[in-house]
Amino acid sequence: MALIRRATAADAGAAARAYTAARAAAGRMLPPPVHTPEEDAWFVREILIGQRATWIALDRGRVVGLMTLDGDWLDQLYLTVRRTGLGSRFIELAKSERPDGLSLWTFASNAAAQRFYEHHGFIEVERTDGAGNEEREPDIRYRWMPLLVE
Repeated sequence: MALIRRATAADAGAAARAYTAARAAAGRMLPPPVHTPEEDAWFVREILIGQRATWIALDRGRVVGLMTLDGDWLDQLYLTVRRTGLGSRFIELAKSERPDGLSLWTFASNAAAQRFYEHHGFIEVERTDGAGNEEREPDIRYRWMPLLVE
């Protein structure tokens, strides 16, 4: 079972490689990359690890996933392995870190991500034509709110 822990500056290189690999492995579910691997490495190091709350998943010492929270946004969730329960573990961690609720964006082309987030209680709240994202691809905003039990 993969170990999940907060990312440190020392993890930046391996986390960036996992980020780039996971996006590439997604194939047509994601639009073509708009950044080079070098730009991805800068983004992971300086922004995701340097300025936001980022966790990595390690399997036998290798980074196989990362998740970033930015305020109440699930900003990034990328895995190099599928169907291991790791994505669900990251979602549970995100919910425990942000118990008042979470929002996220996913591309309209990523039906697998939509099913995954809906399975975990996220509901669709908005669709756009993509004018607000770098890829200029249609996207969907999801929101998760905890159930209030009295």
